[in-house]
Amino acid sequence: MMPAFRRRHGIIAGLVAAGVGLSGCYYAQAVRGHLDVMRKREPIAGIVADETTPAALADRLRLVAEARRFSIEALGLPDNDSYRSYADLERDFVVWNVVAAPEFALEPKTWCYPFVGCLSYRGYFAEAAARNKAAALEADGFDVAIGGVAAYSTLGRFDDPILNTMLHWGDHELVAVMFHELAHQVVYVKGDTGFNESFATAVEEIGLERWLTARGEQAALADYRARRALTRRMMAAIAVARDELEALYARDLPAAEKRESKAGRLAALAAEIRALYAAEERAAPVWVDGGLNNARIASMTLYHGLLPAFRNVLADCDDDLPCFYSAARALAELDAGERAARLGR
Repeated sequence: MMPAFRRRHGIIAGLVAAGVGLSGCYYAQAVRGHLDVMRKREPIAGIVADETTPAALADRLRLVAEARRFSIEALGLPDNDSYRSYADLERDFVVWNVVAAPEFALEPKTWCYPFVGCLSYRGYFAEAAARNKAAALEADGFDVAIGGVAAYSTLGRFDDPILNTMLHWGDHELVAVMFHELAHQVVYVKGDTGFNESFATAVEEIGLERWLTARGEQAALADYRARRALTRRMMAAIAVARDELEALYARDLPAAEKRESKAGRLAALAAEIRALYAAEERAAPVWVDGGLNNARIASMTLYHGLLPAFRNVLADCDDDLPCFYSAARALAELDAGERAARLGR
């Protein structure tokens, strides 16, 4: 859906806004942006009932309402007022996220905030502010990935609305994102972005599978599984490249030599990803051409790095979601080292 991060994540903007008493330019823009989103909310039921509502919008919001019920009844996700309202922001993205990583390292830079702990990205409600931050980081020698984000989450602290920015997606993507964002309200670990995103992606996967199955959308289900399998192959290729890059960065070599070898490996990875998608007659992600760097690899790993481990946890629970949620909560209670070790096993 977007150049850098596919679709999410606006967590930080909304939760930073909860700390209204905090000072500083970053927090001030977060508060203003969050309040603007909250102010524009309207109940979905009222919009659908309004005869002046365009038919296309009413149909999409009916789908949202149906998926929201499904999320509660079939997936055990929180029964609250999240995604029961709609806000038209009159722009294409709600926030713009910046991810940065050192030139010769794959661990993303982190920023720490109230309520959510440290995160591997920085979110801005204004694109210009995000690009200014990206330029400053690049000037300091960081690899940077920047992209608009269509979804928005405050982890249940506020009643998050469906946004007009989310309606640019197809029906299945829209439903999947709702499941993903609601999953963050089930389990969330301060300071562990990779754990949080991989867990929510696992819930998204099983949720969309069950949604499509329940609706008898067999063709869509087959296409979704094919796309998911393609993503797995891409992430496997990224994992191999990541290991090779980490070995390169650890070597005692002149910076110029490292830089040249890095560029060659990233070019080879981009070609491999393009070939994977071409073999399936699908368009490769837009960031493959000209946007593949350490920050991009780090951002992709956040969503998929622990996904195989969570799939195994779900399999151990015989695909029972209450069991899966309980297991994830137990992992969340561990310290970071033990949690990583358990997931690694």
